[in-house]
Amino acid sequence: MSLTGTPFLYTTVLLSVVALILPLVLWSRMRGPEPLRITARVLMLLFAQGTAVTLVFVLVNNQNNLYDNWADLLGTGNHVQRAADLGKDGTGGITVTRLPKVRQTFTAADGPGMRAAGGVRVTQLRGRVSGVNAEVYVWLPPQYGEPAYRNKRFPVVELLPGYPGSAKAWFGSLKAHEQLLPLMRSGRVAPFILVAPRTNLLAGVDTGCANIPGQVDADSWLSVDVPKMVMDNFRAQPAPRGWAVAGYSAGAHCAVKLAVAHPGRYRAAVGMSGYNDPIGERASLAAQTPALRAANNPYLLLRHEAVPPPIALYLSGESGDGYQAGMALESVAKAPTTVRVVFLPRSAGGHTMALWRPQVDTVFRWLTLQMGQGHARGQDTSVAGRAPGATPRSPSTGGSTRAALASGTASRAGAARRP
Repeated sequence: MSLTGTPFLYTTVLLSVVALILPLVLWSRMRGPEPLRITARVLMLLFAQGTAVTLVFVLVNNQNNLYDNWADLLGTGNHVQRAADLGKDGTGGITVTRLPKVRQTFTAADGPGMRAAGGVRVTQLRGRVSGVNAEVYVWLPPQYGEPAYRNKRFPVVELLPGYPGSAKAWFGSLKAHEQLLPLMRSGRVAPFILVAPRTNLLAGVDTGCANIPGQVDADSWLSVDVPKMVMDNFRAQPAPRGWAVAGYSAGAHCAVKLAVAHPGRYRAAVGMSGYNDPIGERASLAAQTPALRAANNPYLLLRHEAVPPPIALYLSGESGDGYQAGMALESVAKAPTTVRVVFLPRSAGGHTMALWRPQVDTVFRWLTLQMGQGHARGQDTSVAGRAPGATPRSPSTGGSTRAALASGTASRAGAARRP
């Protein structure tokens, strides 16, 4: 029975009701020796508590798309077939454009929200470069199947969840495709292809979207294998002009790092409530050593880049949760790199889907403008944007400051874990 399926939810609801009724009906009707009656009553109470906790977990998991299946929950999933040393560019010297075309079969995806707005499709991709074998979800804009657009290539946005997090989260919890469908139909947002690859590749750890020989080549999976598959199967615009990447929490860190590290693969990146130093997520493999932390810290990469990359970054967050990290990037960015930092008040929703879901409209309008999709009437509608002197620059009051996380000087003990 699927962890996120409706049958499992209904089963937990039924068991919770049964667990509540049993003590009411049987409590005073118990027969036999007193030790036996006491044991039976204790078991009924434990059963009631266990089913209640399980029901709450299922509801929270379905709402936030934290764990996609039982393997993710139990820490038994492993989607890495090999993890070779692929070098700095993540290709291992392979000329990716010369590889045979990747032809994939797609099926309708299951789960909350996956059938809405025309439906999300899914395929199991074996990455030829990264050695990762995992699912990739794709949603096509309403114009994709229209005769007038049959010769058109569409821009792409790669969507990354937090940790723990399911690749379905952008469609399930954030309802991105449902929000964007009317905006694309009306021309207010460009008709983007949305692509959500699995990022939870190893049991019990966050890959940090990094290439770590012998463990995982997550960077190459996301920035090489997945884009090639999309280009080979759909009418997608070429990189970097037609490609962007967006994420929240740990996915925000990944999105920004991928764009900064690979300006030849991405034109823009969106990071909501992210961080720069990988140690912002204590379970990150990219935080294992100082060298890995530095190599996967977009602040340091941007600061030491000899030639500023032609990318656009959109960073949003509350004070102590994404805002200072965005300000750090803005402080070291030089033209043609552009950085937009949006301050969000504490009352906006915290580090939850309630904060990120309302931002979908705004960030896709911003992407429409930044990626040159002039035929769409994109408009940056942010009202929380930073005006001179209007937003705070105070550090977090708990553990390491966000300034330390941004610059790479924070300690593991001081880093606050994010969902």
